[in-house]
Amino acid sequence: MPYEPPPYLSELNLEQIAELVAARKLPPVEQWTPTRLGESEMRIATDGTWYHQEGPIRREAMVRAFAGLLTRDASGAHWLVTPFEKLSIEVDDAAFVAVDCAARDGALVFRLNTDDLVIAGPDNPLRAGGDPETPALYLSVRRGLEARLNRSTYAQLADIALEAGEDWVVESMGARFSLLPPGASAA
Repeated sequence: MPYEPPPYLSELNLEQIAELVAARKLPPVEQWTPTRLGESEMRIATDGTWYHQEGPIRREAMVRAFAGLLTRDASGAHWLVTPFEKLSIEVDDAAFVAVDCAARDGALVFRLNTDDLVIAGPDNPLRAGGDPETPALYLSVRRGLEARLNRSTYAQLADIALEAGEDWVVESMGARFSLLPPGASAA
């Protein structure tokens, strides 16, 4: 069966987005306790490109499959987990990249580079990082993993904050998030 990416965020209302999020079936990585540990020889670059043995993985379906097996532990290490093995994976910044954003019915919805949809809120908070010179925004995705907002998505979110009349603050699902990195002021 061929892969069909979800429709553009601009074409969906919040109820449709929530249905798509709920329909996404992920492997039960949390339930697995593999005994074999190893190195995957894989890396996720800052721009979201996946590499294996220094060569880019060009099959998007393979990247989506691996992304469903990703987790990050409390020490910040990233892992690919199967029922039989747990392989370390190098991540330059964040495991995902948020490539689109839309405000829908009191919620902020993000599309990731893997076509996953994430609704920001108490369970998936936004976090401002970086510094005033090089700000960065991150979205909690799942299993300790984050998505860094790319430049255009960051701009979309800033526009949403400005349209709402907020001073670099956005709301989603009842939670408020600052878009300013630590130490920055909304001058």
